[in-house]
Amino acid sequence: QAQLVESGGGLVQSGDSLRLSCAATGRTFSDYAMAWFRQAPGKEREFVAAITWTGKSTAYEDVVEGRFTISRDTANNTVYLQMNRVQPEDTAVYYCAARPGYYSRWEEDYDSWGQGTQVTVSS
Repeated sequence: QAQLVESGGGLVQSGDSLRLSCAATGRTFSDYAMAWFRQAPGKEREFVAAITWTGKSTAYEDVVEGRFTISRDTANNTVYLQMNRVQPEDTAVYYCAARPGYYSRWEEDYDSWGQGTQVTVSS
């Protein structure tokens, strides 16, 4: 039901920083948990990070923890993914997702998805 619009993807170099944004519409957004997933060519979609509707709890995949930070601006209905010290292994299409209630690491639990934004990290 929620509509998500992503931005911020692009071509960057190894070690650079990048911030992805996901703007959400819908009057139920304040009750939604938000998450980021990514999918590289030929691979399945994988969990990256998630945040509760309150913004007080977060979760990260082990490979990105310490480099990526998820945050939420409830006033502007926007979730962010700050990507620091990016590596070529981070190259993927990044998707924003939302679901009512608490967050999950499983894509099947999310009912709203963004269109995806390409992040390409050159060596």
